[in-house]
Amino acid sequence: MRIAALVSERSTCLRRAVGAVAVKDKRILATGYNGAPSGIDHCLDVGCMREDMGVPSGQRHELCRGLHAEQNVIIQAAVHGIPLTGAEIYCTDQPCLICSKMLINCRIRAIYFSRGYPDDLSCSFLDEAKVHYKRICSSLEQGNEA
Repeated sequence: MRIAALVSERSTCLRRAVGAVAVKDKRILATGYNGAPSGIDHCLDVGCMREDMGVPSGQRHELCRGLHAEQNVIIQAAVHGIPLTGAEIYCTDQPCLICSKMLINCRIRAIYFSRGYPDDLSCSFLDEAKVHYKRICSSLEQGNEA
């Protein structure tokens, strides 16, 4: 989780910095953070369109310049030819429904996250797909070394 938190520091989102790490057999496969696609201006530079439009957190994900950290993990793994089947995802935040559906199709084995997210439908899809998920406290939240 500390690595996911460190990866989140690269986020260019003005609302919430999120980091994710895909791990298999105790090896890091890929990392991702939330931010605009390559070659697109970042929110840090041009402002947050969601903020400007008054879009509440957890709604209308398509109205955003950025990709989610979990989406970027999947993309980075694909670009580098790394299969995610059977991997675990460590993420600073609970995945939204869209990311959960993508992780289900990647055949992710488990998802661990630090901060909750208001998306009960995401949890019901993970339950139905029999993907283990659990909220765990990171050492950063506890103020202890992991």
